[in-house]
Amino acid sequence: MKRLIPAGLIVFTGIIIAYFLIKPKQLPVYNPSDINPKLVDESLQGVNKLHRIGSFNLINQNGKTITEKDFEGKIYIADFFFVTCPTICPKMTKQMKRVYQKFESNSDVLILSHTVMPEHDSVPVLKEYEIKNEVSAPKWNFVTGDKKQIYNLARKSYFAAITEGDGGVDDFIHTENFVLIDKEKRIRGFYDGTSENDVDRLINDVSTLLNEYE
Repeated sequence: MKRLIPAGLIVFTGIIIAYFLIKPKQLPVYNPSDINPKLVDESLQGVNKLHRIGSFNLINQNGKTITEKDFEGKIYIADFFFVTCPTICPKMTKQMKRVYQKFESNSDVLILSHTVMPEHDSVPVLKEYEIKNEVSAPKWNFVTGDKKQIYNLARKSYFAAITEGDGGVDDFIHTENFVLIDKEKRIRGFYDGTSENDVDRLINDVSTLLNEYE
């Protein structure tokens, strides 16, 4: 004689299965120990918790001082570029503009692009670049400032660059990485900014992250 499975157990099992089927996706939180060691400064390798983007003080295309406080309670995407770059940067800007357009009406999502050639990319140069690309602050800030500070952010906060250096005259960063930051200043994703498919993934991940805060 076959044993009957209690109806309550069937219902309970169904609820559990349904929960895992409809459970919202959650993005990982990246700490230095989770990232390719080649991207992580020796002083931070092995750190497995509580990594946050460090403080900064930079100038945007409107001549406004931009600090980490402008991004409090915001989701943002960071990248590193320079205006006269003839190779990957135009592709990156084209892809980042897709992100800008997708979330243009959502004040919780911002973009922060750091020039890696601050000696050339002055406020007027960045302003011209903004106008050329038909975007604007505060949604998308192009920032310049102290080179050592920018390079330190790239290497020790965002882990966006694989090269080593001290931010000196001969130091140079060239990276296609986009980095997704949450409202707690934690890293939630890395993306190839020259890849349409990877930026599609970024757009989906921003939406996922927005849902985490609902």
